[in-house]
Amino acid sequence: MSVAAMPANPAAETLPDTVTAPDARETESGAILTIDLDAITANWKALARRATPAECSAVVKADAYGCGLEAVGTALAKAGCRTFFVADLGEARRLRAVAPQAAIYVLGGLLPGTGPTFADLNISPCIGSLVELAEWDAFVAQSGWRGQFALHVDTGMNRLGLTVTEAAAMATRIRAEHHGIALLMSHFACADTPEHALNERQIKLFREIRLLYRGIPASIANSSGIFLGAPAHCDLVRPGYALYGGNPTPGRTNPMRAAIDLRGRILQVREVAKGDSVGYGAAWSASRSARIAIVSLGYGDGFPRAAGAADRATGTQAVVGGKLCPLAGRISMDLMAIDVSELPPGTAKRGDLATLIGDEIGIDDVGAAARSIGYEVLTNLGKRYHRVYRGG
Repeated sequence: MSVAAMPANPAAETLPDTVTAPDARETESGAILTIDLDAITANWKALARRATPAECSAVVKADAYGCGLEAVGTALAKAGCRTFFVADLGEARRLRAVAPQAAIYVLGGLLPGTGPTFADLNISPCIGSLVELAEWDAFVAQSGWRGQFALHVDTGMNRLGLTVTEAAAMATRIRAEHHGIALLMSHFACADTPEHALNERQIKLFREIRLLYRGIPASIANSSGIFLGAPAHCDLVRPGYALYGGNPTPGRTNPMRAAIDLRGRILQVREVAKGDSVGYGAAWSASRSARIAIVSLGYGDGFPRAAGAADRATGTQAVVGGKLCPLAGRISMDLMAIDVSELPPGTAKRGDLATLIGDEIGIDDVGAAARSIGYEVLTNLGKRYHRVYRGG
């Protein structure tokens, strides 16, 4: 049984086909984003094995971290995932349509007046304040619906959640026949830094709260939290970033399979004389005669502008003709420039594809080059890409 199993939604019918076969749109597109659904489900299964005997859920907020909520939700439900977390009601509605049997939790909690929507969709809010709880109880009493919710307790994040004191004070609620609490949850602040003292403090605080809510399933571990070991696993783990190929163990070899491949089409290859600049602001100048490939992909597609290069020592890279090549200059809205001078003449041609994420370049690499994180890279994946789903 799921931690918070829910009955099927009779309004939901068949699951959509999530595989888009290659077609003419690929050759017509300036950029192609390929999403490997088999890799995503393999990552979920690997994390589930690591967390056993805890249940492994899936966080599919932010359009499944940019990979497509419907496609990813369908694939994970097919693979056996029974519990999902989304950010808001809009995402919950979309997910319910493709995962009619799943337990769905809304991390953003209960917005004023939204109780009827939770009932209609048969989903659960993650309640993190006494005000939310009072409104929820009033709605349940007035409607007669026996819906359930997750009680979110803050153990050190200082973002959402009841204080530990508030949670302790209301622990007697579980003695009521219809208390409504399906899950007790918290969230790590520093799980990606295993040695951080706050991890142990949060585990200890959450353990103390769990004792007061004995018998209620509990969850605190995100992707990186799973790698903190059994004390963090509780009854349910909630991976997000790691499902999509992000590294949940920064500084160590990524244990997850890459799930996305992003390629942009070369529109033109041009010669640039020594000393000439490329792009806005003349931020990059050729230190010698250079060949520059102009690629149809930019920040308007969600690729980070900060990943551009002011010189050969900065910025991300691309794979062209099987070789890593540096970017040249700032990334603009629709275009970027790649220095292909080291490639044999004729290797990079108009119409060829340059890989920006994939092969030797991971999402964490692009995030670091942009002085950001891979999470931001993933969730900003643009809608202009021609998307191709593999597997599922």
